[in-house]
Amino acid sequence: MIDNSDAVKLLDSKRNDAVFVATMNANNVSFGLPSLTTDESLDFPISGAMSKASDVALGLALAQPGRKVLCLDGDGSLLMNLGVMVTIANKAPKNLVHILFNNKVYAVTGGQPIPGSEDTDWEGLAKSAGYAKVFTFDNLEDMTNGIDEALAAEGPVFVHLLVKAEIENTPVQFRKRATRTVHTAIKELPKVLGVKN
Repeated sequence: MIDNSDAVKLLDSKRNDAVFVATMNANNVSFGLPSLTTDESLDFPISGAMSKASDVALGLALAQPGRKVLCLDGDGSLLMNLGVMVTIANKAPKNLVHILFNNKVYAVTGGQPIPGSEDTDWEGLAKSAGYAKVFTFDNLEDMTNGIDEALAAEGPVFVHLLVKAEIENTPVQFRKRATRTVHTAIKELPKVLGVKN
């Protein structure tokens, strides 16, 4: 199993000018993107819209075909929106890398088990949906050795990461808040990407 923070750090070290679209777990302040990123201006956190990071990442990838877009998704989030996998494969953005953080629980809401998590074949689902390339990593060494190939592949690419479950049990009102919100990203990202009004 891969530590969530180690996976985000490794991806961040390889990002260059890629946009990160992160959902729930990958964007949690305690063990995710906000505390680990090296270029917050290219982060698009979707923490308040569970299951929609993949949709936003697809839209950005289609709108910015010259820029790599990495979707940092969660297994609970993707399970709520399985149809997006077929849509992504059908639209076939060459610059999209869909990275699934599979910890088998709803980590941000207390660690409830995800239905069917022991039986779901994420790699098989991605292949059946039509992703151009599919990778699975269950330890940091293999991820470190293989992530360059995954990020360089013509997309859409699906990367399945088996990560340790880190449970957020702090009541919502007492949690440390991220400095960058989806509202900030919507306001600032177009300028960073060079989009003219």
